[in-house]
Amino acid sequence: MPVLETINFGPIAFEQESVLEFPRGLPGFEECRRFVAVQIPQTAPLVFLQSLEQASLCFTTIPVRSVEPDYHLQVMPEDLALVDLPAARQPRIGHDVLCLAVLALRESGPTANLLAPLVVNLANRKGVQAVAPESDYSHQHALLPQEATVCS
Repeated sequence: MPVLETINFGPIAFEQESVLEFPRGLPGFEECRRFVAVQIPQTAPLVFLQSLEQASLCFTTIPVRSVEPDYHLQVMPEDLALVDLPAARQPRIGHDVLCLAVLALRESGPTANLLAPLVVNLANRKGVQAVAPESDYSHQHALLPQEATVCS
């Protein structure tokens, strides 16, 4: 079993079959195409996508349905083709695909990118960041209520 040295988690062992491949990489990190999903029970439902090419690169994500239970996935035909999914219908979250929102920390609080989720074909583990231009979702969906404040 291969072992990957990471900055955030130390050494992690993983099965080759568990590697997620993003054929185009991710925006801004196109050279990094292979990731391992790391889940830590204490931080559930967070999923950390650790790059196999760059030990310091790790995206913090969350299943979209943990943020928006009625999330409606829209994937463009070219993105479906890239991950070998049929264009005849939209994939079903949890059945056909894993659908994760990338999290960001901002001064106003944490946000989730629901406009362009990471969509991974569960059959072949190929993924893409699927931008839905006709979507009403935001790339900065607030995870905390506006009235929440940090105590000092």
